[in-house]
Amino acid sequence: MASEEPKAKKQKLSEEEKKESPTKKTPAKLSPNSLFGMGNPLLDISAVVDKDFLDKYTLKPNDQILAEDKHKALFEEIVKKFKVEYHAGGATQNSIKLAQWMIQEPHNVGTFFGCIGKDKFGEILKQKAEEAHIDAHYYEQDEEPTGTCAACITGDNRSLVANLAAANCYKKDKHLDLEENWELVEKAKVYYIAGFFLTVSLESILKVAKHASENNKLFCLNLSAPFICQFFKDNLMQVMPYVDILFGNETEAAAFAKEQDFDTTDIKEIAKKAQALPKVNTKRPRIVVLTQGKDETTMALHDKVETFPVLKTDPKDIVDTNGAGDAFVGGFLSGLVQEKPLNQCVKAAHYAANVIIRRAGCTFPEKPDFK
Repeated sequence: MASEEPKAKKQKLSEEEKKESPTKKTPAKLSPNSLFGMGNPLLDISAVVDKDFLDKYTLKPNDQILAEDKHKALFEEIVKKFKVEYHAGGATQNSIKLAQWMIQEPHNVGTFFGCIGKDKFGEILKQKAEEAHIDAHYYEQDEEPTGTCAACITGDNRSLVANLAAANCYKKDKHLDLEENWELVEKAKVYYIAGFFLTVSLESILKVAKHASENNKLFCLNLSAPFICQFFKDNLMQVMPYVDILFGNETEAAAFAKEQDFDTTDIKEIAKKAQALPKVNTKRPRIVVLTQGKDETTMALHDKVETFPVLKTDPKDIVDTNGAGDAFVGGFLSGLVQEKPLNQCVKAAHYAANVIIRRAGCTFPEKPDFK
């Protein structure tokens, strides 16, 4: 392990230098634990449902929410009434797995921290993480069961209802602060946390974000859902000064812009304004990457905004859009951790998302076919 420390501590090229010599650099030699993720490990329970089911639980066709009391029966009903599939999920864990899948070798480039219960679902998550060749270190507790997320699919929309349970019990002092765990954090050069984790452990996120900032390493955050931008705005804005790369989709971007009084609904303007928000590590200008489903992806860097068309997909080939955003980020991270130029990161992101939407859940074939 010790021999890998110097590699992990190497300073990464700034985005500017990278842009100067985009293709001449060979991808960085990767060592295990180069990419770190922390979030809510959930078992996805996914099913194609009908409009009546959405209406019964007052769900929007395309949304992400936390389960309330009125949703408790939903988890039992979906299993009884529809044909369900179980997939290891949780946004951050999905993205780390996807990045590892894109990278292939070496194994365990991706590290993941989160909290699970000591139960059958927890065992499934452990097994799935191992199969995906990621180095998952779960904080296991027995007060709450492993979290679940109902993915209610109608057409090419998915409505996600997360019952965090154990995922909500992650504790900085019980897990992140332990020496053997913090050493894994220090080994990484790219960090990714979905905004969903802002509802669980702000202090854990800030500890990791500050470490990245102080060591000029890359810290990435996802807006994740409109409710994060609205109801967890204070937590989000405490972390924002440390964010090197901000991800989001068009609905999250609109909610964020509204909460921040950006006074615009134009996606390019939103990207520019988010890019210009205050930042602690001034060596790295922030990058903002906003997706819009089948429409082009927008990226703001400095005062420049670029757009990238997504891969065309015949609507009849789309099986399930659940996990497309996680896959996009996973593809992007796989490029970042290999120090590829940003346009290559976007290309990898589009490829990964395109693979995922053709399959049920956030699942993927054995090997990527990405050049």
